[in-house]
Amino acid sequence: MHKVLVVAVHPDDETLGCGGTILKHREAGDEINWMIITSINNHPLGIWGDEIVAHRDNIVKRVAEAYGFNSVVDMGYPTIMLDNIDLGKLVSDIGKTLDDIKPDTIYLMYQNDVHSDHRIAFQAVYSTLKSFRRPFIRRILMMETPSETEFAVATPPTSFIPNVFVDISDFIEKKLEIMKIFDTEVMELPYPRSLSSIEALARYRGSRAGVMYAEAFMLLYERL
Repeated sequence: MHKVLVVAVHPDDETLGCGGTILKHREAGDEINWMIITSINNHPLGIWGDEIVAHRDNIVKRVAEAYGFNSVVDMGYPTIMLDNIDLGKLVSDIGKTLDDIKPDTIYLMYQNDVHSDHRIAFQAVYSTLKSFRRPFIRRILMMETPSETEFAVATPPTSFIPNVFVDISDFIEKKLEIMKIFDTEVMELPYPRSLSSIEALARYRGSRAGVMYAEAFMLLYERL
């Protein structure tokens, strides 16, 4: 059995980037854990009212139940403001979560996503993953997040170049059903977070791997 930690900077990153893979881990009997780094609760900018905050909290609860996560860690850092927080505290909090869960497999955001929250979160998470500090970690993969990853600067040092493909053909319908829960995030066609575009990306990645639907990752570390 694997112990999996999925890092989402914002709720919905996990579904967009590796929702089918999470479901595949669950079917295999693996332990699945969800770490959410940012939140709109008690946000210092005060731009989300109580009704929106309550709706988002309900979404997170429903999504957690849909996946059957063993644990959900909501770190509560202010969304769209990670560039203003104490990076050392963020690193420390992430490290404590890792030590509590002791995952052997980690899925995290792509290092060059266009969203600054994603880039800062990647820097913080990755700095905690040194093998001599946390030898229980055996596999680290970066996922692609539609509307964030593909809008990164498309030059070789900053391009998402996948080298791991996970067959999610049996889970694509459930992934899309869970994505529908994020009703404020789903876009209309032709935009990247439309259900049709999400399915199309999975079909495209599947064509590379010789399966109907796949999710693609960049493997950063693996110890066999």
